[in-house]
Amino acid sequence: MLVVAAGLLAYFNSFTGPFIYDDVLSIRDNPTIRHLWPIWRALSPPHEGGITVEGRPLVNLSLAVNYALGGYNVWGYHAFNLAIHILAGLTLLGVVRRTLLQPGLRERFGTMADELAAATAVIWVVHPLQTESVTYIVQRAESIMGLCYLLTLYCFIRGAEWTPTETGLWGPRPRRWYGLSVAACALGMASKEVMVSAPVMVLLYDRAFVSGTFKEAWRRRRSLYLALAGTWILLGFLLAGGQLPATSRNAERVGLSWWQYLAAEPGVVLYYLRLSVWPHPLCFDYYGSPVAGTWTTVLPAAVVVVILLGATVWAWRTNPARPHMGPAWGFVGAWFFLILAPSSSVIPLDSPAYEHRMYLPLAAVVMLVVAGVYGLAALRGWLGGRCSMAAMAVLAIGLGSLTWRRNQDYRSELAIWQDTVAKRPESPRAHDSLGTALFHAGRLAEATGQFERALQLKPDYANAHYNLGLALRQAGKVREAIEQWEQVVRIRPEDAEAHYNLGNALHKLGQATEAIAQYKRALQLKPDNAEAHYNLGVTLWEAGQIEDAIGQYEAALRSKPDYAEAHNNLGITLMRLGRPAEAVGHYEQALRIEPDLAEAHYNLGFVLEQVGRAPEAIDQYEQALRIKPDFAIARNALARLGIRQ
Repeated sequence: MLVVAAGLLAYFNSFTGPFIYDDVLSIRDNPTIRHLWPIWRALSPPHEGGITVEGRPLVNLSLAVNYALGGYNVWGYHAFNLAIHILAGLTLLGVVRRTLLQPGLRERFGTMADELAAATAVIWVVHPLQTESVTYIVQRAESIMGLCYLLTLYCFIRGAEWTPTETGLWGPRPRRWYGLSVAACALGMASKEVMVSAPVMVLLYDRAFVSGTFKEAWRRRRSLYLALAGTWILLGFLLAGGQLPATSRNAERVGLSWWQYLAAEPGVVLYYLRLSVWPHPLCFDYYGSPVAGTWTTVLPAAVVVVILLGATVWAWRTNPARPHMGPAWGFVGAWFFLILAPSSSVIPLDSPAYEHRMYLPLAAVVMLVVAGVYGLAALRGWLGGRCSMAAMAVLAIGLGSLTWRRNQDYRSELAIWQDTVAKRPESPRAHDSLGTALFHAGRLAEATGQFERALQLKPDYANAHYNLGLALRQAGKVREAIEQWEQVVRIRPEDAEAHYNLGNALHKLGQATEAIAQYKRALQLKPDNAEAHYNLGVTLWEAGQIEDAIGQYEAALRSKPDYAEAHNNLGITLMRLGRPAEAVGHYEQALRIEPDLAEAHYNLGFVLEQVGRAPEAIDQYEQALRIKPDFAIARNALARLGIRQ
């Protein structure tokens, strides 16, 4: 009840936060979440160069469930995120409690196991460092993986509590728990790559708290570890199809080698530890943060991290007087470093730091703090457990209030990026994203200034060139917009959207041949872009290539069957070829999709007039004028038929 109440109180003000940043590509612009059946589509997230859901089918499926229940209503997405986070907190409570009751720890912590586990879970749930994993909707990837990781360990602990039967075989109950552990591990692998260390952590737990040696752990539960290791096959398959290629593109885009990224990470790890103890200032995006470039900047942090790693390894040495305490602390250290390893080692990602990466490692820090406060209170004779629990309550309230405050920064796209720019003024991505938020708010001049500032900081920043092009086009400066999009396709030739927008701009200037080339290139890169097919069809029709235009309209409708404008234009083209019956069908389909499409009413009326169905034609012309009173051509048609308007 404490964990649930703490989570609700800390996050109740987060439910109205809008979709921000990668939420747009992963949710709003993600066609694979719009249908739950067939389920394979929901389990096949798009490949868009590294968006959060790529290669993570379980996360994509969860978004599809949200969409099925409430469309794009953000309340439901936030409620789901918080539910996952609270469930993870409850699972952490179970893991910590049962661990403190293990032989070797029971004597020291057993009488306070419930209280210490509750304190750990509550502080972990309300810690403001968790806001990015809970309030930023698409980062449920981290919290779903975290829940699966904790369940993998919890189910193992429950299974290991059962002893073999007299025949030496495991009974049905432990087999059930072990099966659930493997299932949770597989689900975690389908959520995020950080899950890779889970089988190792289970083995380390077995060695530290259950079997006493790796040899004994393997002898007792060889089949379980082989099954857990088998989930790496699933992860490898998902990486090969999704996140692994995106990672290589990230490295190229960021311009970092593996060793430069590795050199930066000791400082990042220490920064994470500082935020765990003193969570201020929190920042949404660390892109553009300086990377350590010399040994004088790398060495101090690296020495500290090496010492901490050495202490973790040394703790696994067994002390005959206290055989379980050393491995216990070693397990806590391994938890922190092994879970961080995939994102804080040699694989260059688009930013050296993200706060959501601390979602699970934070549990190790919190456990150390809770155990330390309890031990200090007992050592000083400060009423032992009572004093330590009072201190934990004060700490939880303070952290929860900071989380509530941090959630306010997520109240709007504009607010989160203003906060980010204030904390990272040298980040080109922060300025570019703030510009996008200002653009969406209709503040065009301010948006343009932010895009230009991003380009001052990083002249080859393709995203800023692209967005500046959008702002210039909105301001009516089409030629200047073309210059920006030409820069994008020079820097990033595979950018389908840049080719598409460049085609639109060239078409607007009457450069049909050049526009057609850009549309075709956009469709080579993204064949299911319905708008590109449609606009290419329009341009081909205007150039007199009628048959080719029909093919493009039909392709647009295959990608987007409810595309009313494509039905309407296909009808016009069919009329041009003398196929009125087919044209009528497309006009009617367009009006079923969009009843207020005045042009379709007029076009349908025109066909009906041509085939001698004047009363029905008059009705269509009148509907067109009702929707669009200044529709002169429809008024002229009625006048031609002798109807006064």
